[in-house]
Amino acid sequence: MMKSPVRLLAIAAAATALAGCSLTPEIVKPQPPVAEQFPQHAAAQSQRPAVDIGWREFFTDPRLQQLIETALANNRDLRTAALNIEQARALYNVQRADVLPTINGTANASRARTPGALSASGRPLLTDVYQVGLGISAFELDFFGRVRALNQAALASYLATEEAQRVAQISLVSETAKAFLAELAAAEQLVLAQRTLAGRQQGYELAKQRFDVGASSALDLRLSETLVESARVSVLQLQRQRAQAHNALVLLVGAPIGELAPGNDLSSQQLITDIPAGLPSDLLTNRPDIRAAEQRLRASYANIGVARAAFFPRISLTAGYGTASTQLSNLFSAGSSSWNFTPQLTVPLFDWGRNRSNLQLAEVRRDLTVTDYEKTIQTAFREVADALVARGTLEDQVEAQRRVRVAEVERLNLAQQRFKNGVSSSLDVLDAERELFTAEQTLVQTRLLRLTNAIDVYRSLGGGLKVQ
Repeated sequence: MMKSPVRLLAIAAAATALAGCSLTPEIVKPQPPVAEQFPQHAAAQSQRPAVDIGWREFFTDPRLQQLIETALANNRDLRTAALNIEQARALYNVQRADVLPTINGTANASRARTPGALSASGRPLLTDVYQVGLGISAFELDFFGRVRALNQAALASYLATEEAQRVAQISLVSETAKAFLAELAAAEQLVLAQRTLAGRQQGYELAKQRFDVGASSALDLRLSETLVESARVSVLQLQRQRAQAHNALVLLVGAPIGELAPGNDLSSQQLITDIPAGLPSDLLTNRPDIRAAEQRLRASYANIGVARAAFFPRISLTAGYGTASTQLSNLFSAGSSSWNFTPQLTVPLFDWGRNRSNLQLAEVRRDLTVTDYEKTIQTAFREVADALVARGTLEDQVEAQRRVRVAEVERLNLAQQRFKNGVSSSLDVLDAERELFTAEQTLVQTRLLRLTNAIDVYRSLGGGLKVQ
């Protein structure tokens, strides 16, 4: 006879301990489908990997640091990623609870009337029943690992969601910095365009005066006017680009931000540009998107174990222990104990191919996650390789473009001197002004490319999670 609920718990615990069989296949991670070395690139002087460099150390501009900090606190996409983690954690905790039996306390009272025609005494009979006890309801004895496989799949999905949140943080840090630099570049180009417009307007006034006194042709005047209007178009375009860059930055930060401080330009931004690339195999541990793909792979293997277990019997246990009495005052009296023990066996017989199809579906999904895992590695390899190749050329490109600008300044000075001395026409001066403006704008764009490339190297190697 069952004398206490401790025995019921002992039976459930023993059954759980016997459930040692697992049908989940062993996880086989494919070899990284990339080369063992990154393509040839410029050697880095620093020995610190990107994952060890905090974003505050990488981005030294105080204004940018404040924007990134605000973005990490307010960005809605990052907030959604954090809530997805909470959701995945709750789902995992729900699934994990199925590994152990659920014990419920029960209490009920009932009254029934039996008509006289059915009672032994021939008179109507009123019966009262009071019950109090503990019960285990439909606890599955996990002999074939189905519940544990579900738990493993839920855990892997939760961990993948955590890694996805880290991916979102890295992306947010880098995109905020890029938007900040884009606004700086647009502001710097706008200043150049406004200065060029003012200079060309003065040149147009001089050309008009010369035309009025017959010292120059209508062609010179119209060309000067064309340059003025071209500069005006550039000013309007850059005003729009700066406003749009500011709006993009506000969206990333998730809160209103003030205008950029005057005098803050791209040349004042100092980023670490010599981060070592390491080996492609390092990406497997440094990049959270690859780690997330690996967790999804683990979840797919666990789901195969769930599908395999569906071919085998499922054994569940319902049990209870308590006291019962027809009188409330005698509910806890001696001899009022009651118990029940109801094991249930469910054996799949005819499911018309449902279980087999579910297993095939789980295996196909496993193959899809393998492909996704390999593609994630390949994408990460390409991002790093592209960033490293660009890093090897952009430094030289900035220097070459700076020399182009210096040469155009000298050309404009010589053209102006020749024009004053009557050696050349105003067309040479106007052409030199146009080329100088183009060289200055291109220099700003090239500096922006160099800075964004440094951010790409930092992000693609897994940097942006640490603060300091």
